[in-house]
Amino acid sequence: MTSPEHRRPGSGRRVHRDRHGRGLRGRLVPATVPLARTKAEVFDDLVLDTVETLERRFAKELAGVEFAVEDVPPDLNVYDSDVLEDGGVPLARLLPGRPGRQEIPPRIVLYRRPLEFRAMDREDLADLVHDVIIEQVANLLGVDPDELA
Repeated sequence: MTSPEHRRPGSGRRVHRDRHGRGLRGRLVPATVPLARTKAEVFDDLVLDTVETLERRFAKELAGVEFAVEDVPPDLNVYDSDVLEDGGVPLARLLPGRPGRQEIPPRIVLYRRPLEFRAMDREDLADLVHDVIIEQVANLLGVDPDELA
């Protein structure tokens, strides 16, 4: 029989916290520890590191350029020349922007999942992200990627 202190008032049912009576499980790792970061957050940091480095060197040229990350590329049958592909899978896309009354700034979009899939480890991913961003910025500025690296 269940003791009265384990029953809800007004109901005949027991209150279950967990198997050992300790309550719900909390975080396994504190938020400040690197293990608590998601793959998406780590990827965003890699992109940000490369972009900040480029913006320090080419502040005037990259003013107004937007950088974005999407998980997967849109499902299209044919990709335009502004898409950087590897084996038919888009890795990034350069949207050049449009001047005029409703000005749209240039935008470089990286696709996280295809890039992560091609990398062996975090260092390889960092190199791949760096190379893809360099390639897209070079296309935007009309220069050779070796000049930016």
